[in-house]
Amino acid sequence: MLTQNAIPTGFTRRAANNLPAREQISDCSLTNSINLMGATVPYSRNAEIFGENEPADYVYKVVAGAVRTYKVLADGRRQIRAFYLPGDVFGLEANDTHTFSAEAIGDAKILVVKRSALMALATRENQVACELWSMTGQELRRVQDHILVLIKNAKERVVGFLLEMAERVPSGNHIDLPMSRQDIGDYLGLTMETVSRTLADLESGASIELASARRIVLHDRGALGRLNG
Repeated sequence: MLTQNAIPTGFTRRAANNLPAREQISDCSLTNSINLMGATVPYSRNAEIFGENEPADYVYKVVAGAVRTYKVLADGRRQIRAFYLPGDVFGLEANDTHTFSAEAIGDAKILVVKRSALMALATRENQVACELWSMTGQELRRVQDHILVLIKNAKERVVGFLLEMAERVPSGNHIDLPMSRQDIGDYLGLTMETVSRTLADLESGASIELASARRIVLHDRGALGRLNG
């Protein structure tokens, strides 16, 4: 795990304890608290942020880049649990250890904050406690939605993924994907070849355009919505 080694030496700390007490609580939202209390840690492509079963001592927020959480199954296959994009918070656990591993997909900057400090703040500030509860609920819904995705056919899975990404990163009619097609396959429970073939089929049907390996243009969202099942 890189977090333990990176925090003491390679970060830019923005400590809230340097602020006057009145300023510290002037905007006690969860996001603001993480921004003030966190340390900015750079991660290179494929660098591990934390490992499965390691202590969940920190909570993380993506500043730049993207993160995948995953589990390696007994037969060696990788199951990606979720993708986290700029602004997303991850690493929240119900227990004291991480259920999945986390890696930077490409070069990334991550805000890292001590879980114990955040929990202590939540005991004093109702707004932070409520936002933590809401965020935990969102993670549960993400797990439930992912389970439902895995019972769909290949085209429905790929279309649903494209629509999800378009919603999470609004940028007109195009999507710049930070993850590879292998990542997408491991997230959707498909082979990389199936993902590529399905994207090609969608392009031949004029629903999308594969502008480059990572850029996809959505030409007909209505048709995609109907294909989503």
